[in-house]
Amino acid sequence: MSASELAAAVRETFDVDGDEFRETALAEAEELKAAVRDGTFDNSQALVGLELELYAVDDRTDALRRVPRQLLDLIGFEKELGLHNAEMQTTPQPLTSYGLAAQEKELQAHLAAALEKTAAENIRLVSDGMWTVPPVGETASAYLCDSVEQDGVRIATNMSDSVRYHAMANTDYPSRFELAAPHVSLSAETVMPESLITSIQPHYQVPHAPDLPEYFRYALRVAAPLLALGVNSPFFPPDLYDDAPDADIVAHAHMENRVHVFESVLNPPDSAAEGPKVRFPQDFESVEAAIDAVAADTCIVPMAVSPGNRFDDEFVHFRHKHGSYWRWIRPVLDGASPSLANARIEFRPLPAQPTLRDAVAFEAVFAGLMESLPRREHPVKSLPWTDAEGNFYAAVRDGLRADIRWLTADGEETTDVDQICSECFELARDGLEMRGLSTAEARRYIRPLRERLDRRTTPARWKHDQVREQVETGVPLGEAIWGMQSAYVDRQAETLIEGSFVDWL
Repeated sequence: MSASELAAAVRETFDVDGDEFRETALAEAEELKAAVRDGTFDNSQALVGLELELYAVDDRTDALRRVPRQLLDLIGFEKELGLHNAEMQTTPQPLTSYGLAAQEKELQAHLAAALEKTAAENIRLVSDGMWTVPPVGETASAYLCDSVEQDGVRIATNMSDSVRYHAMANTDYPSRFELAAPHVSLSAETVMPESLITSIQPHYQVPHAPDLPEYFRYALRVAAPLLALGVNSPFFPPDLYDDAPDADIVAHAHMENRVHVFESVLNPPDSAAEGPKVRFPQDFESVEAAIDAVAADTCIVPMAVSPGNRFDDEFVHFRHKHGSYWRWIRPVLDGASPSLANARIEFRPLPAQPTLRDAVAFEAVFAGLMESLPRREHPVKSLPWTDAEGNFYAAVRDGLRADIRWLTADGEETTDVDQICSECFELARDGLEMRGLSTAEARRYIRPLRERLDRRTTPARWKHDQVREQVETGVPLGEAIWGMQSAYVDRQAETLIEGSFVDWL
């Protein structure tokens, strides 16, 4: 799509009546609630799925690379925000031994074939929380901020030709388009700075849609320990740092800056009347309340949407609003047909991981927790929401060194991260065994994360230690970060498909 065609498509969104769009979405929400009450979204077969985001680098220099669109189509990956991004989604599978094995094999088969094709273009796809090496001859700030005005529309030069993404820079919604993290500041005119980050997103389908709030409540409370185990973005591209001593930048680094990026780029400033859209969500008292929350959420880009042939196209305006319901954990109700309609939880806090096995480990552990916690009526359900939120942002800052509050199976309060994570592993094992996995099979999925806890080493801590050690010997910060990134890509090249992060240690 040319710049003029893209600008014309963005301008068309300006003609959509926002009030009418909102009223239609609210009406669809009422129809959706009726369908839930009728049992349409009940689906007793527990299913799991996974979204995996990657970015592309030059396999000779490790510098960021734009992926030719025809190559992206050839390898069967979907476009994401930046021209350097690629995304794949697994086919939903039953939460069983065979289903989890199928998830892992599908990821391996798809990514291995993609890597073979991209290698012919000297491109390597990387699974990582944040890229730090900009394209050759460019700075990160220029790459992220480069934009043009075309026929009165602001177009980000390095963004995919998604009308919705570009329209976000041309609406009245007061997104900050800024980066705000320790010793980092950047202002842009589009959402492009968000393309710094990549994630994995496990999905878990609940059996009975009206029970969604209970599962959701537990998901909020396990967010912190799972994120603490998964942190993977302690550093930004070096040219984005303010003028501060290298040692201070290293000392003050947060373990999961991906959270800061998403929140600071897309949320309005604190002084705005509009509240933040990217945030740790509240508990829901009912599935109807969850639907209402999505329906009432601000729609940044109302668009002319037409129903297709899917069952959930009856709620097409509601589904469009859900696309910008940016909570770190969010409810999803959809389905291509009434028989496939389901209610599920999309778990969004986790950055992309060093290997596929690590990603599947998180998928399995999250699903196991969702199976076990409600059935065992675990006391952590009673942990105050304010503590769950505080735990989440503590994990963002400090990973496994975070001060996290937890209620044990005996109802006792603890802040011992060993006890918290170990209990989560046992509950996950319990939940997986409920779904028919043997103890050995369940432990195989848990083991990569168990090893991280035992060694007190997350991907973010591995990165941080490498950079800290170099800076302490007098190596400039930029050189230390790029050296770490080169080591990360090299290690991943050997382990992405069949190994795990603990093979690096």
